[in-house]
Amino acid sequence: MSHCHDEHEGHGHGHGHGHSHGAHDHSDDITPALQNSLYKQIDFDAINTLNESSSGSGSKICKKTWDERLNPEPELCSDADEQLLMHIPFTAQIRLHSVIIRTSQTDSAPLTLKLFINRDDLDFGTASEVQPTQTLSLSQTNDIQEVPVKRALFNTVRSLDLFFEDNWGRGDEDETRISYLGFKGEWMALNREPINFMYEAAANPSDHKMVSGVRGEVGSRLGGAGGGGNGM
Repeated sequence: MSHCHDEHEGHGHGHGHGHSHGAHDHSDDITPALQNSLYKQIDFDAINTLNESSSGSGSKICKKTWDERLNPEPELCSDADEQLLMHIPFTAQIRLHSVIIRTSQTDSAPLTLKLFINRDDLDFGTASEVQPTQTLSLSQTNDIQEVPVKRALFNTVRSLDLFFEDNWGRGDEDETRISYLGFKGEWMALNREPINFMYEAAANPSDHKMVSGVRGEVGSRLGGAGGGGNGM
């Protein structure tokens, strides 16, 4: 197996239940990219990735903040073959808008991505057989891809499974590599316990307030992580 390294161009589109176009590079579009980020709604500790060559690497690429999106490491690499299956739970109910991903311009870039919502029973066998919520085609590029989903199919998401079925090697490359993964959308808290949530008070991302509320209120949150980074 070749060593995972960064050779990270492009747009993507979806098909299956829905068909979508318009994925584009947000590398220099920082403020809009942070709006509707679901970074803070990801349950990082509960992420499970099947066939990852390094334990925990699936979670680590999701933990990267938006500021870290171009960093080559950590990187998720497949192990025994080109397939990867990620289970990503959320701490809130999500309405998914798009998947944000960075791969590479090599044959190890994933090609077919099947999305499943609210499943906790998937393995490679079932993911290959059952109908996905939506199937997306990814570009062979080292740019940041924002791949829209058909929102009507992703209104009540509590967990998302991502099945990277193949890569651009089309059978000739056993390693699939992904260096960044994020999501955009809207969220609603899962229960009615009191919470504090962030909301955008002005166009300036640094100008926001803490508001006490109750779970069940809809909000969007600017992502962030320790050290002042902006999450995605």
